[in-house]
Amino acid sequence: MVKMNENSNVSGGIIEGFFGSFWYFILAMVVSIPIFIAVESYVKSVGIHEDEAVSFAATVCFMLGVFAGRYIAGIWMANTKTLPKAASAGMILLIIACTAWVFFHADFPLRERVAINLMLFWLPLVMISIATGALIKMVHAVNQHQLKEAQREVAQSKSELHLLQSQLSPHFLFNTLNNLYGLSITNHEKIPPLLLKLSELLRYSVYDASDVYVPLKDEITYIKNYIEFEKIRIGDRLVLTTDVEEMMDADVKIAPMLLIVFIENAFKHSKNTATDNIFIDIKLKTWGNSILFSVKNTYGKEVQDNNILNKSSGMGLPNVAKRLELLYHNAHELSVRSDEMFYKVELQLKMKSNE
Repeated sequence: MVKMNENSNVSGGIIEGFFGSFWYFILAMVVSIPIFIAVESYVKSVGIHEDEAVSFAATVCFMLGVFAGRYIAGIWMANTKTLPKAASAGMILLIIACTAWVFFHADFPLRERVAINLMLFWLPLVMISIATGALIKMVHAVNQHQLKEAQREVAQSKSELHLLQSQLSPHFLFNTLNNLYGLSITNHEKIPPLLLKLSELLRYSVYDASDVYVPLKDEITYIKNYIEFEKIRIGDRLVLTTDVEEMMDADVKIAPMLLIVFIENAFKHSKNTATDNIFIDIKLKTWGNSILFSVKNTYGKEVQDNNILNKSSGMGLPNVAKRLELLYHNAHELSVRSDEMFYKVELQLKMKSNE
């Protein structure tokens, strides 16, 4: 009994592999109707008797040839990722040539040569059907492979994006705790208000910034809280100018904690300058369908590198470079410039919005 079930499963697998899904069979039945009508007209034109029987047999033969071509091409294309141009071009030419011959033969059949007429009809019909089925399967197999490859790349990108995003909060917390440790020794009276601001920042980064895109107005609130945090920490030494647009529209979206990396970098390196004051200028506004952001800061000699994204200065900047590529591929422009005193980052992003 078990052996019979195994044989039945094997037979069912072979039949399914040959015909495909049940819907393919239904589609073949529908397509057979116009094919039968066309074949019957052809058979009558060449003077073959019993035209309905011959037409029915030819139609069945044609559909079996299509499925046979699909089956053969499926085996051939199992390990092929691209459409073979020479083979596909050859099949197209074969279909055209055989079709042209069928029409030519319909106009000039051999008189009193029924068997030869049948052969001259059946042979090109079989070649057309097999070539058509094979061509359909080849195109479908390549499209399916490309679709799976695209899905795999999307899944990989999402996985990488989630990993990058999960690194943001620990990176920020690590840098902040280092700063708090230094202040606890020199200016311990600043610790209580800094801890309050830190709790607000961490609440956003842990709970509110978990989506791929967040409202820009929430990100602006987070940036303002971070700036207040740094103003408390640095004190009178900081000379800060800001031009941040008030954003009320919750439909305008941005990748979370993307801009803060550049702002954090500006505060981090500007404090190492030899001048008495720390100069930082931050601008953020929308224009058309773009988000325009820039940050300019003084910096010390140890960071005079024109490409901060390639500098081994921590996790944040390489992280933001990868996120820009994943989330804003061909939809962002990043410019980094420096002179003897100032470092400037300019970033333009295509605006994300709710659909």
